[in-house]
Amino acid sequence: MTSKGRVRAALTRDRMPDRVPLQFDLSRALGERLGEKYGIPVRYTPAHYADVTYRISANELRVGMGSDCVVVGMGLPTGYTPRVDESGLEFNEFGMGMRQGPLYMDVIHYPLAGVESVRDVEEYELPDPLAEGRYQDAGELIEKFGDRYFIVGDIEVTLWGLMQQLVGIEKLLMDTATGEPYVEALLEKCEGFAIAAGCKLISMGVDGIWLGDDFGTQKGMIMSPAMWRRKFKESYRRVYGALKAANPRVMIMQHCDGAVAPILGDWIEVGLEVFNPVQPNVPGHDPVELKKRFGQSLSFWGAIDQQQLLPFGTPAEIAADVREKIRILGEGGGYMASPAHIIQEDTPLENVEALIQAVVGTGVGG
Repeated sequence: MTSKGRVRAALTRDRMPDRVPLQFDLSRALGERLGEKYGIPVRYTPAHYADVTYRISANELRVGMGSDCVVVGMGLPTGYTPRVDESGLEFNEFGMGMRQGPLYMDVIHYPLAGVESVRDVEEYELPDPLAEGRYQDAGELIEKFGDRYFIVGDIEVTLWGLMQQLVGIEKLLMDTATGEPYVEALLEKCEGFAIAAGCKLISMGVDGIWLGDDFGTQKGMIMSPAMWRRKFKESYRRVYGALKAANPRVMIMQHCDGAVAPILGDWIEVGLEVFNPVQPNVPGHDPVELKKRFGQSLSFWGAIDQQQLLPFGTPAEIAADVREKIRILGEGGGYMASPAHIIQEDTPLENVEALIQAVVGTGVGG
């Protein structure tokens, strides 16, 4: 069974794969170390939003180590160079001012921090999702790997995620709760951006579209389920519907960190097929309960803890946890094993290898 066939079999639940498929992301520092160890050059695709870079880079290394997926997405347009001001703040295509934090690029300046009206939204221009050169790396990777590997088209930072990085999360939460009219106008504009990008990737031959918006925390949702249903549910119905209209076979995959079990049924209702990252150790995410409640309608992608287990566990503990997640979430199909986020620099190389071996049963290139 090819990697492409394995992933599709597992996530559609049409038939049992020969084994549970695997996908993982690597931080830059970890990718460099592993690339050097295995003699596999690391290729980087600078993304339209900085931290998505590590979702769509190092594909050659990842498949060489056992991943069944290649992840592609929006890069930068031909000839584009971010502006850097005198303080060292880097401004991206959206006008977000960003500075490198301990792990990620942090947004310091929000281009719509002063937004008050629908007119303010209308006067703000998002980057062109179809700009020349934006999908050059994606096209090359699809041509190279598309016959054998499941190609994930990443349009993360999709609706809420993009909105909060434009406005600032505190203001956006308050204005969403009080019903400020500009919020709906901005949501509509972000929908159009996501649909254009997703349909472009679909036209290039991806097998799944990976959207990303974080509505959860370690303890619960950042807004009530009722507010999410009023403000965002129909947006996802429209976006998912447009993507399915472009290709009914493309799989709809949603990333959402945190404890968001209260809205999974709603997401399924509007067309969600694969839920990622199934963050462990948060309320409502017990794997037995998730599989029991949603396993007939939803596939799971993730569930391996990278906050404590991967950086601080032993290889034996990692192997045991992976086997248990496969036993529960993989019963009858419907599971792709993966860490619940990008594996960070604090994870020992032997622990990354233990994760891979627990899923694929072989070493690099096996």
